[in-house]
Amino acid sequence: MKDLAWRRAAPALGAYAAVRLLGLTVLAVWCAAAGSSPHTLLSARWDSLWYARIAAGGYGYEVVLPHGAVHSDLAFFPLLPWLERVVAAPTGLSYGSAGLVVSVVAGLAAAWGIFAVADLVCAPRHGAAFGRRAGILAVALWAALPVGIVQSMAYSEALFTALAAWALYGALRGRWLTAGLLAAGAGLTRPVGAAVVAAVWVAAVLALRRGERSWRMAAGAVLAPLGAAAYVLWVGRRTGGGPLGYLDVQGGWGNGFDGGWAFARFIGARLASSTFAAGIGLIVGVALVLWLYGLCVRQRQPVPLLVYCGIVVALALCASGYFGSKPRLLLPAFPLVLPPAVGLARWRTGRATAVVGAVALASAVYGAFWLNGSGPP
Repeated sequence: MKDLAWRRAAPALGAYAAVRLLGLTVLAVWCAAAGSSPHTLLSARWDSLWYARIAAGGYGYEVVLPHGAVHSDLAFFPLLPWLERVVAAPTGLSYGSAGLVVSVVAGLAAAWGIFAVADLVCAPRHGAAFGRRAGILAVALWAALPVGIVQSMAYSEALFTALAAWALYGALRGRWLTAGLLAAGAGLTRPVGAAVVAAVWVAAVLALRRGERSWRMAAGAVLAPLGAAAYVLWVGRRTGGGPLGYLDVQGGWGNGFDGGWAFARFIGARLASSTFAAGIGLIVGVALVLWLYGLCVRQRQPVPLLVYCGIVVALALCASGYFGSKPRLLLPAFPLVLPPAVGLARWRTGRATAVVGAVALASAVYGAFWLNGSGPP
């Protein structure tokens, strides 16, 4: 297929690799100065440990906190641990290191998927050359997000974004079996896989309204939710909590959906304390995300993209869990980078490259500082 040709996507993949290598280089230098290990930070701390433990021995591990809350590994979806096993078995790598390999491959796949979506969306309106240019810049900006270092960790964000981007591309192109299978995979990766399922369903409904009918469309729509449904029902049966058992597991971690009330109180507490500047920064960050989503709407992105991105943003901002993870939870919302990518694509190459380079350097420094902090990303 011409639009998926390697040569067309190669500059985007090169830009992604360059930004990520910059981030890892800065992290290595920072760790050398701080006396920490970049490998440990990337593969053997926080959620990475939970994924590796699942890969090693399956589910069943939990931690009971002093106040009685239970942190169970059932909160983590299974696709990443499965892939860690697949990589570790023939290579002899530790499961954490295998997770890094998965993230490297998945990050490149995500970059290609983001490029394909951006090219598909922008080319018909601005021309093939502009679509390619916007796609390259979208990938570079996604790689250079402030929390872009997570794409290089043994976390599930890169894997999920790869599955989501290609599922969305498949739905936009009417490749329903591909879209359904990838949506099912996304549903086995993170709870926000529901956003991919919703996008595939919306794309199918819009296709029906245009008069399209096929067994592939029906099959894709049926396949899309099977991954998430299978895992959630399995957890419910294992815990004895029925269909809502997974929500109980998340509740043990303090996670839930409260419409953003807990996050608003968290910001309010910052504003009323000595960390006033942090509260202002959070408000600016939320406003920026909402402004970018508004630009996505004004840009008239395809409805399935808007549905997907809107759900990812809503779940990230309105969840009541650990607030330090919210920037990471927004990482799969890649349609947010399309408006600035389109704007940069209108600039001269040197100017656009300088801006992306400066953003990438700032992201690399922030990522190194963030990972060497005390809390989990």
